[in-house]
Amino acid sequence: MSKKSLSIASLGVPRIGPRRELKLALESYWSGKTDAAALLATAAELRAANWARQHALGVTEIPSNDFSLYDQVLDTSCMVGAIPEIYGWNGGEVSLDTYFAMARGSQQQSGEACAHGHSHGAGHGVPALEMTKWFDTNYHYMVPEFTRGQTFTLSSTKPMDEYREAKALGYQTRPVLLGPVTFLKLGKSKDATLNPLSLLPNILPVYTEVLRRLSANGAEWVQIDEPCLVLDLDDTARRALRDTYAVLARALPNVKIMLTTYFGDLGNNLETALSLPVAGLHLDLVRGADQLDAVVEKAREGLVLSLGIIDGRNIWRADLEKILERIEPVVAQRGRDHVMLAPSCSLLHVPIDLEQEMRLDPDLKSWLAFAVQKMSELSVLGRALTDGRDAAAEELRASSSAAESRRTSPKVHNSAVAKRMGALTPDMAIRATPFIERRAKQQERLDLPSYPTTTIGSFPQTPEVRKARSQFGKGQLSQADYDAFLARETAACVQWQEEIGLDVLVHGEFERNDMVQYFGERLSGFAFTQHGWVQSYGSRYVRPPLLFGDVSRPEPITVDTWKHAQSLAEKPMKGMLTGPVTILNWSFVRDDVTRDAVCRQIALAIRDEVIDLEAAGAKIIQIDEAALREGLPLRRADWQHYLDWAVESFRITASGVRDETQIHTHMCYSEFNDIITAIGNMDADVISIETSRSKMELLEAFVSYRYPNDIGPGVYDIHSPRCPATAEMVDLLQRAGRHLSPEQIWVNPDCGLKTRKWDEVRPALINMVEAARVLRGELREAAE
Repeated sequence: MSKKSLSIASLGVPRIGPRRELKLALESYWSGKTDAAALLATAAELRAANWARQHALGVTEIPSNDFSLYDQVLDTSCMVGAIPEIYGWNGGEVSLDTYFAMARGSQQQSGEACAHGHSHGAGHGVPALEMTKWFDTNYHYMVPEFTRGQTFTLSSTKPMDEYREAKALGYQTRPVLLGPVTFLKLGKSKDATLNPLSLLPNILPVYTEVLRRLSANGAEWVQIDEPCLVLDLDDTARRALRDTYAVLARALPNVKIMLTTYFGDLGNNLETALSLPVAGLHLDLVRGADQLDAVVEKAREGLVLSLGIIDGRNIWRADLEKILERIEPVVAQRGRDHVMLAPSCSLLHVPIDLEQEMRLDPDLKSWLAFAVQKMSELSVLGRALTDGRDAAAEELRASSSAAESRRTSPKVHNSAVAKRMGALTPDMAIRATPFIERRAKQQERLDLPSYPTTTIGSFPQTPEVRKARSQFGKGQLSQADYDAFLARETAACVQWQEEIGLDVLVHGEFERNDMVQYFGERLSGFAFTQHGWVQSYGSRYVRPPLLFGDVSRPEPITVDTWKHAQSLAEKPMKGMLTGPVTILNWSFVRDDVTRDAVCRQIALAIRDEVIDLEAAGAKIIQIDEAALREGLPLRRADWQHYLDWAVESFRITASGVRDETQIHTHMCYSEFNDIITAIGNMDADVISIETSRSKMELLEAFVSYRYPNDIGPGVYDIHSPRCPATAEMVDLLQRAGRHLSPEQIWVNPDCGLKTRKWDEVRPALINMVEAARVLRGELREAAE
């Protein structure tokens, strides 16, 4: 009689396709080159390939409904009919037009939004939903919007459709739903007095109906993700969880729910999670490694434990022998029927397949595992736990050998970096004088008008720019010809900025593939993939650097480019750098040393660049920390430690310059209210932040906290193709003036412009410059 094999789950897999097929299909559809049928056909092909791949790798609990054309939270909004009135939806199945208008905004003025994002003359259309980070990852989700007394209705049959689609191909899948409590907690309302959890009784009938239909179609298990269980929850939220799963259990006693938590441990929510009437509970045993013993001790008999023992958020190969030592007692105690193996979270956050990488250093490659390899690791563990370690002896030896090779490799450790870290002193993180004194010197040197205008850094990366970079990378374009091309693009960009009247210029960053990758490629300790793409949002994919070793800067990175750009202009040209915290948070980071130590290494390397830019004549240097907020731990008790070393790292980078050199930084799509003191402690002379989608709501933080330095609240949402009118930007700046003094306010877009087209950027920036002129006029009138 054969032994019962352990179940293997993936929780979710990348949906982008090995060659970014989804991106190409989406952008072709949005541009009007292909129709909806072609887009949906590509999506179906990707789903079928994902199911086949998982089946071949030994995954037994294959997910469905983990695929999305844009974002799983947006899919949930459509499933429950949470469609804001502005999108003109009148009930029924949510159309692709409405779906993409919520995701990207629309230029069209009528209530029916345009899926393709086409320009419609002078119309300004509808804005996209607000977007923010998914917990502490670099994935973005579309924020649901709720109203008091809101009703919900089943408005998308996607979960059932994709379950049936898989079944027709021969795969029995486990459908994935975002849990109702997490969904409501992720949303917001314009009514500040509304607690979205008060809408729980209204939304539960929709979830009940979805589960009923899935069960009727043959689903045995349903995965319901409630990552809110790793957050600081109050009694109201815990009661909402108990009420939710009591209702679902009573209505659908035959549906087995795998309640899935990830991104941390359950902590003081453990009792709540274990009390819920569900058939299974998934645990993140990578970020919540210490919770296993307590869960095993307290879990009721019969509860299936899904053990998230492979890291779903990083790319390092697991040490399988160590994992076996840890979980063998659990399997022996609970039995193979009541244990599943899984990654810590969905594999959405890692690249698809390491075997596509043909240029990586062989040693480094031997230390890595992408989604395909992680599922293989789970299968090896399952075989070892079912048939004994001898059945997987070769794979286990290879795993241990890779772990030892990485631990001892000279490619990882650099004695010069260690020596410099040892010489780091507190004074290196402090500007010489307070901001008020620096500001006077900077104003005298720069002579800028009120409401000075600038952009965040990048300008459109046109097809011509991408083609030239690709040809250069393939050796089809010489260094001289590529440099000449970049010089022409930079000159045209600088000239246009001066023509429209921007006050502080940028060079456009046409030489940069990505704000982190560009620097990582020029720092030691980093490696890069060819096909290691992960989704940031929608069709925006990134290839995070692999930060595998000690970091240093062998030579200047941006100085020559800045000097050339400044020679083309009379107005000040910003030096543009990426900050250490953002480089850290947007990389796959080594896990053999602490994150704060890695961050300080990067800070010292970027500090060298700042000092060299200043020596070359740069009057303004921007050090972007777009990702500082997203690295904030999910539990408030852990915040201060993170903020202390993150702020210190930024200050190490910025504090080597003279008073008259103005330091800017930029942060995007973050909630700042709860860390505003830390942002003030960064002591940047100017900070620019995203505020246009939230209609300046982020500035509410300044009601109770008097931000001491200057700030540029974004007035142009660059993640949407729509062009905001001058009056709209004036209104946003006037709202900002309720919280900030005119002397503090800079005028800029929300973020860099690399993803936009020139025909979108030109009118928007012209309107932005005009908005600043209007505000200056109001300031003059008030003074007369």
